[in-house]
Amino acid sequence: MSYSSNFAIPSQAEINSAFVSAMGRVYLWMTGGLVLTTAVAVVVANNPNVQEALFGNSFIWIVLFGAQIGLVLLISAAINKLAPPVALGLFFLYSALTGTTLSVIFLVYDLGSIGLAFGSAASIFAGLSIFGLTTKKDLTQWGPILMAALFGLIVASVANWFFQSTVLEWLVSFIGVIIFMGLTVYDSKRIKEMTSEALVSGDTLAVNRIGVMGALHLYLDLLNMFLFILHFVGGRD
Repeated sequence: MSYSSNFAIPSQAEINSAFVSAMGRVYLWMTGGLVLTTAVAVVVANNPNVQEALFGNSFIWIVLFGAQIGLVLLISAAINKLAPPVALGLFFLYSALTGTTLSVIFLVYDLGSIGLAFGSAASIFAGLSIFGLTTKKDLTQWGPILMAALFGLIVASVANWFFQSTVLEWLVSFIGVIIFMGLTVYDSKRIKEMTSEALVSGDTLAVNRIGVMGALHLYLDLLNMFLFILHFVGGRD
């Protein structure tokens, strides 16, 4: 990307101010996604007709699940081509679809367990994200390790759909919490680095795109951590 000859290199104070603003948007968008997911889940869980349409038709369930995966892949693959408002809109669409499929937890678990699991996940997430933002340690090598572990977790989860092993389910949940704890630290650090680099170069469009991707990654980290913790503390209705 080229810049005009009169492009002024921002001062450190300007970079710091812009960085705080950019990271604030990341967490604001992430929180907005979580609020939307929760709102949709509650509405669906309290609407018997919608429940029957969703949970009584496996085809619709598969379509919704496939649409979620498709949206994540689309945002990730096309983030550099999408206008930031479009990318943000797709993120919120994904959040709404996730709320639809996750509405089932309000039918399976009691509200006390859901609250405890989310409170625990949010507290852990906050501490680890702050650590990721403030640590000076190079976490580059964490990426491939965490991705490999996540792939193994997905394979184990799929395998357990067939084996229905309680021991494997608990093991997957425990390892899942550990993996997403690591991803919270790694993603927070990576978002900080990418945002700082874009700000120094003066690329505001990249800053906004990174913000959407950052919100999506952190949203997934917290949400998955919550779901795995819910397996441990969940009291079923």
